[in-house]
Amino acid sequence: MSLLRGKGIRKTYLTGEVQIEVLKGLDFEIVEGEFIVILGQSGSGKTTLLNIMGGMSTPTSGELYYRGEPLHNADEVKLNAYRRSSVGFVFQHYNLIPNLTAYENIKLVADIAENPLSVNEVLQDMGLEDWAGHFPSQLSGGQQQRVAIGRALVKNPDLLLCDEPTGALDSKTGIQVLRALLKLSRENRKTIVIITHNIEIAKMAQRVFYLKDGLFEKVEVNDYPLKPEELLW
Repeated sequence: MSLLRGKGIRKTYLTGEVQIEVLKGLDFEIVEGEFIVILGQSGSGKTTLLNIMGGMSTPTSGELYYRGEPLHNADEVKLNAYRRSSVGFVFQHYNLIPNLTAYENIKLVADIAENPLSVNEVLQDMGLEDWAGHFPSQLSGGQQQRVAIGRALVKNPDLLLCDEPTGALDSKTGIQVLRALLKLSRENRKTIVIITHNIEIAKMAQRVFYLKDGLFEKVEVNDYPLKPEELLW
């Protein structure tokens, strides 16, 4: 089933009197339960596209549909409802609240979500049950990122959007985080989109969108994506 579909997506920014076209007419369709990687170098438009997918920004022109409902012309009330109930965000920097424990950081989101998952079950899925009472400063970088993923996951979103989720981690810790995301995708049928410049991460995906200068160069289907235990650096 189609979860998110874009048609002719363009995004233009005005810098002084100069118009900069970041996205130049993108077509895409993401199917429910897919694990997608959008691969591109800095300046290719990856983050701009992710922000549009997540309702953080709207396209200058083009059409965006979530489960068949238009988002490209939605007002802020509808976009806010979409962000709150349907999308989870994971960023390169964890943005955890320092004076709250891992459990409390996740529970904070669960308390305002419409249909949250169990905080304890999310901690278990992230391999953090033994660290639930620890503050961010007492956790490693990989553990903090898994708390951030748990925080995004606990509201039970249909779509999990990840912006360079391993960019601030060493390779060994990054693998632990990627394995956690793969497990979520395979076992919980979560739709996950990762943007990255790291071509190794693309080996995990069912489909890879290659983005360059605001356009998709190609889209590759991976018939044999890596399993979590096969992911090496």
